[in-house]
Amino acid sequence: MAGRGDTKAKILDAAEQLFAEHGFKETSLRTITSKAGVNLASVNYHFGDKKSLVRAVLGRYLEAFMPALGEQLQTLLSQRECTMAQVFSCAKQPVLALDQYRPHGAATFMQLIGRGYTDVQGHLRWFITTRYEHVLSLFNQAVHKANPALTPEAVFWHIHFTLGAAIFTMASSEALRDIAENDFDRTLDTEAIVDRLIPYLAAGMNAEPAVMQQGQVLPFAAESQAD
Repeated sequence: MAGRGDTKAKILDAAEQLFAEHGFKETSLRTITSKAGVNLASVNYHFGDKKSLVRAVLGRYLEAFMPALGEQLQTLLSQRECTMAQVFSCAKQPVLALDQYRPHGAATFMQLIGRGYTDVQGHLRWFITTRYEHVLSLFNQAVHKANPALTPEAVFWHIHFTLGAAIFTMASSEALRDIAENDFDRTLDTEAIVDRLIPYLAAGMNAEPAVMQQGQVLPFAAESQAD
């Protein structure tokens, strides 16, 4: 008979795969228990509810990723100056290490983070921002050090734009590698993709933000309203 630890791991593994593939909203606890080969009472016993299970699935990655990212950021902040490319480079080794932590870990982690936004999982963003507030604060400090001219509003938008690019790229890394090999006869591993991604993210973060007055409507939006 499987022990409690085995049952818990089975639930987490099944939930991780289903959440990454189908999203948090579209995956029911019944589907998870069926894939894991356990009963619903086991989920309730180990996690209590679906929200707690969602946090536990992502938490396995965050507990490996966030401390490593924090160390990299602290080292960077100890330097006199830094660039935006160096800021994003702090995440390189922590992300790559996820592939050793779990099979295809980097891609799965990014898929789960992306699901947290597309499925509007407010509780998950609350969990990340409160549990890892120190690391997120270090990242914000590093961004400000690299480009003090960015306003808090610009930082908010630019971080989410760059996060979107990073999530798509890493979550689709296997497909992108196949396309690059077929179209350009170039074989890339995950590290090579990250090395290509970092300068792009840094440039986007440093981009001049659009200046809009309060209540200003973009031209295409005005046309839509007229129609």
